[in-house]
Amino acid sequence: MAPPEEARSARRTRYLLARRLIDAERSADGDGVVGALQGLCRALTTYLEVLGVAVNLASGSAPAVVVAASDVRCQRLDEIQFTAGEGPCFDVVQLIRPVLTPDLEAAGARQWPGYTATALAAGVGGVFAFPLQAGAMCLGVMDVFRERSGSLTEERLAMALTFARIATEILLDGDLVKDGGLERGLGHALDYRAEIYQAQGMIMIALGLGAAEALARMRAHAFSRDLTLLAVALEVVAGDARLGE
Repeated sequence: MAPPEEARSARRTRYLLARRLIDAERSADGDGVVGALQGLCRALTTYLEVLGVAVNLASGSAPAVVVAASDVRCQRLDEIQFTAGEGPCFDVVQLIRPVLTPDLEAAGARQWPGYTATALAAGVGGVFAFPLQAGAMCLGVMDVFRERSGSLTEERLAMALTFARIATEILLDGDLVKDGGLERGLGHALDYRAEIYQAQGMIMIALGLGAAEALARMRAHAFSRDLTLLAVALEVVAGDARLGE
């Protein structure tokens, strides 16, 4: 084990490096919380040489909101968890600690069968999920996706933890409200969750179901048709989905 002063120096070096990498990647997305998180996702993807990174806001059993991702594919990979209703993100929020799954095929099928089958088909070999933790509260989760199975080295794991810390700082320190409303990207993401809640309420009334049953019915419908939970919610709100059949 490294001496305390040496360990502190290493943590500071990683932190400063991570900040430089993020600043170099965020220019295309502008200032603001979402732009900073987008830069963070791209910077960590490059540093770790992985498939991609996504950051979501999650709390308890509520549908999570993906607010940033290294690319569209990784946003979709993060949404798979919330469509299936299971996955490392759910465990992270419950346990408030990292959930590391270097071999998704070996371990995931037992823990999250629905999520794992879809994620493997999408080309994911390993998932590393980190809490965005403020004290005893989990604001969300940062997910790292690898194409090949295999553990992160000690240094890369330390760097991922550093990026998760910075993502938490961005959420806590950023101005989420601009010009009297939510920042554009975050506002759009939260609108998606509102659509899911609206559809859930409509199904509860139409089918006489409880909240958990209605959400489970939406997830099953999405999973069977390879759709996102949001896509099913929009169909329900438009009157195009028949979840009672």
